[in-house]
Amino acid sequence: MKIGMNMHLYNSEVTPADFKDIEAMKKVGFDGIEIFLAEPDKNNLKELAPFLKDLGMECLGCLGVGPEANPASPDASIRQAGLEAIKRSIDALQSVNGVNLCGPYHSAFATFSRNAPQEDEYKYSADTLREAAEYAAQANITLSPEALNRFECYLANTMSQLKKLVQLVDHPNLGGMYDPHHANIEEKSQKQAILDIEPVLTYVHISENDRGTPGSGLVQWDEVFSTLKSVNYEGWMTIEAFSRTNEDFSNAINVWRQYDPREEMMTEGYAFVQKMLAKHY
Repeated sequence: MKIGMNMHLYNSEVTPADFKDIEAMKKVGFDGIEIFLAEPDKNNLKELAPFLKDLGMECLGCLGVGPEANPASPDASIRQAGLEAIKRSIDALQSVNGVNLCGPYHSAFATFSRNAPQEDEYKYSADTLREAAEYAAQANITLSPEALNRFECYLANTMSQLKKLVQLVDHPNLGGMYDPHHANIEEKSQKQAILDIEPVLTYVHISENDRGTPGSGLVQWDEVFSTLKSVNYEGWMTIEAFSRTNEDFSNAINVWRQYDPREEMMTEGYAFVQKMLAKHY
């Protein structure tokens, strides 16, 4: 089992100024980092790749898209812009030997039609993601789109909706991810959510209900880890916790306060994941 840390806790783009924090993660025990790739050029990837290699750490990616690049749009030109955004992220992730691109790029973040998701929208999204998955295959990268809660998207709020979309895509380089933060809002139980997504599960976020230190909130973590073990999940578990360090990004995702001390979210988060793995795996 590999444990990662999402760099959103520190900065939305990774530069050499963040390398000391990454070194600290390595000392704690992390196997890799997850970087934000909405604007790949803002990351110093040329220096990041050899730095991670020397540390013995791996790289993962996350991505969100806006309404101008919505893969579920009825406008073909907008869908194409979405496809190109995903392709740019794949290229960037490949340059740092990355292995998985997660995030809600099945549709536009925080963009609503004021209607329930339509079958045409699932089809548009699936067609776009299928092309993206084909492109990811040449880079040996797995795409793991993410279901979000009702306040952040409408196309895929639940694991059953996400599984439906993944199965429509029907490509070996695209699966689905599970995040207990969103499941805590949308699902009847963490267990059933995992069982729903299990046939296509390729990635897991470890994220508390308030985005603070894992294990300090309301998520039913014993249920989460015991169910992941029961379905033989052995992929990445990446901690996703947020802070107010980068105000532009935190404002964009509605993070209005500091949930826990940043160092605590990293160190105690890692210790908690190891504790749960020891208990259930």
